[in-house]
Amino acid sequence: MIDLDQRRAVGEPIHDAAPTGDIRTLWDDHLLDLKLVNPANRRRFKVIVVGTGLAGAGAAATLSELGYQVEAFTLHDAPRRAHSVAAQGGINAAKAYKADGDSVDRLFRDTVKGGDFRSREADVHRLSEMSVRVIDHMTALGVPFAREYGGQIATRSFGGVQVSRTFYARGQTGQQLQIAGSQQLLKEVGAGRLTLHTRMEMLDLIVADGRAAGIVTRDMVTGEIRPHTAHAVVLATGGYGNVYFKSTLAKSSNVTATWRAHKRGALFGNPCFVQFHPTSLPVSNEWQSKTTLMSESLRNDGRVWVPKVAGDDRPPNDIPEDERDYYLERMYPSFGNLAPRDISSRAAKAQLDAGKGVGPLRNGVYLDFADAIARLGRKTMEERYGNLLDLYVDATGEDPYTAPMRIAPGPHFVMGGLWTDYNQMSNIPGLFVGGEASFNYHGANRLGANSLLSASVDGWFVLPWTVANYLAPRLGTEVPPDDHPDVEAAVSETRERVDALLAVQGTRGPDEYHKELGQLLMDHVGVERHADGLAKGMDAIRELRDDFWMNVQVVGHGQQLNQELERAGRIADYLELSELMALDALDRDESAGAHFRSEHQTEDGEALRDDDNWTSGSAWAPPGEDGRPIRRSEPLTFEAVPLATRSYK
Repeated sequence: MIDLDQRRAVGEPIHDAAPTGDIRTLWDDHLLDLKLVNPANRRRFKVIVVGTGLAGAGAAATLSELGYQVEAFTLHDAPRRAHSVAAQGGINAAKAYKADGDSVDRLFRDTVKGGDFRSREADVHRLSEMSVRVIDHMTALGVPFAREYGGQIATRSFGGVQVSRTFYARGQTGQQLQIAGSQQLLKEVGAGRLTLHTRMEMLDLIVADGRAAGIVTRDMVTGEIRPHTAHAVVLATGGYGNVYFKSTLAKSSNVTATWRAHKRGALFGNPCFVQFHPTSLPVSNEWQSKTTLMSESLRNDGRVWVPKVAGDDRPPNDIPEDERDYYLERMYPSFGNLAPRDISSRAAKAQLDAGKGVGPLRNGVYLDFADAIARLGRKTMEERYGNLLDLYVDATGEDPYTAPMRIAPGPHFVMGGLWTDYNQMSNIPGLFVGGEASFNYHGANRLGANSLLSASVDGWFVLPWTVANYLAPRLGTEVPPDDHPDVEAAVSETRERVDALLAVQGTRGPDEYHKELGQLLMDHVGVERHADGLAKGMDAIRELRDDFWMNVQVVGHGQQLNQELERAGRIADYLELSELMALDALDRDESAGAHFRSEHQTEDGEALRDDDNWTSGSAWAPPGEDGRPIRRSEPLTFEAVPLATRSYK
């Protein structure tokens, strides 16, 4: 038996501080209770926003336009390069343009069900009702959403739903939304109301007198380490999927900002809930540094299949229909190829494990557009998905118009992140979190096209209100000076950590460790998990981390542009985070959504929840004096959407 008490401690429960009442009016009623800051007083408050993706750009631009002093930080050379640009397929909203039964309540229910009843009802309902405002807002900012012939904005379907609620701009939705958000941010920069810091990486959170009071950054060009203080800090730095090394994320995406906040006391919520995207490109060789994402929207018209016989190596067009297994349509007839991502990824893995994988490495399944092309014509397919299919040609050299695409599950979005209350504030007063860096909306699995939605809702429509509520009673307080003991301590510890990385002078480059860590996670904390494997994975990760600090080699020095140093710092944080991910997965003794424990499944292979013991979120505090991380549980209640077995049959 695995003794969990030796690996973690259990603390007091924690609650989300959401108001009570009718869930349909909860947010509007709550807004009336939030404190306001007089427009003339807003310039007396300084707010730091880290990250310039959809959540960060929206929050920074809105707070600046309202009159607050805002400083925005990005590790990119321009705000529009934030990873939000990579989202392809669309953004959900319950505007119900089509007569297909959609509504705010249905989006709410779909999201709660899609998260396998491990998200908060109050937060999810706010997300759903704000979705209607997001589309109008982004259209007003100039986002060129696709339109029907008559001029109405077009929609399409995504996984886990049976309505058409996903608004899109071809396969560039994230890019177009990010451009709009960046333009609003840069407008504020141009007006002299917002200070933008580019090529600047946050390496620590400053907590002074028990409150978030700023950040410590390293200038990625000069190497200068310095503090920046403020009355409040907003982290909107994205997710940690890159911990797996070969993920769908840009290589610069990392966990350092949120992990450093965690080390300062911020609770980390549900770190084991990781989504594998079923429509990634299969890994083609061991030297690949990442995987490539193909939008889930392709599953609107593409059919997923494998040969019925394991080891069938005929070209796909030579395999007749009666020798193909359209397994999603067979297993989930109600949803078919639009089954949710976690279910679709597990189903693909089962086919690969059965020896039915296709392609040179037998590590993919087919996504076939032949039927759609025959029904709709190639021109329509080009109009709907042209840039995505061109991307596939560029990546593989294969033509998806004449032969099926090859796809496979790949590490993608994380539902875990820093724990926040209903106001998007962490347990550290003054530290707010938005977008994928936060844990609160998606439960155990995110529905496709809810990512851009949650980031937009946080940035434009939640954080500007809740940050003001925190600041209002602090009128007249000053930000701590640079010589404040807590500020100096944070800067000193940051320098020591950087110097420690440079001082090891080992023989193995940082990427070697990252690659080995990624394989450990794929083996033990991947699409499918098991208690024994998780325990072994934790031990192996700990050994790898010890070896890292003895043998990593970081060339160059700190007072210059040094990408090896940047990577080493991020990988050091990944090595700590990954152990907590494995511990969280081991501790959560059930299957739920994307967290699939093989010892907890139904007779037909579906996730088997344990609602008696695990209708809760896990919020992890840093290790106590005994070195064990402390798990605090947040009880979850389901009144508007009663607990039920999730089924997409």
